[in-house]
Amino acid sequence: MVTVEAAIAVSALLVAMWLAANGLTAVIEQMRCTDAAREAARLAARGERQRGEAAVAEIAPGATVVIHLDPDAVQVVVSKRGPLGLPLSARAFAVPEPR
Repeated sequence: MVTVEAAIAVSALLVAMWLAANGLTAVIEQMRCTDAAREAARLAARGERQRGEAAVAEIAPGATVVIHLDPDAVQVVVSKRGPLGLPLSARAFAVPEPR
């Protein structure tokens, strides 16, 4: 009887640890998307769009980036699939520097 209870407890502990690890991974990947979006927006505002896209590829590998350039604003959206297929996305804005 004790063996069955111990097996159930260990299994529940392993599932809880697995969920915690995936949750932590999702938080880290979301932070990477946010950092990548911020850096890409800053570079695109300076007129260096290609460097911004390269920065996203380096900071958040596997993420997709969409850069919208308007005369008065730069908007960058970085999105990625996180653990367990969770959709992760970050958005950043910047004001273009005068040329």
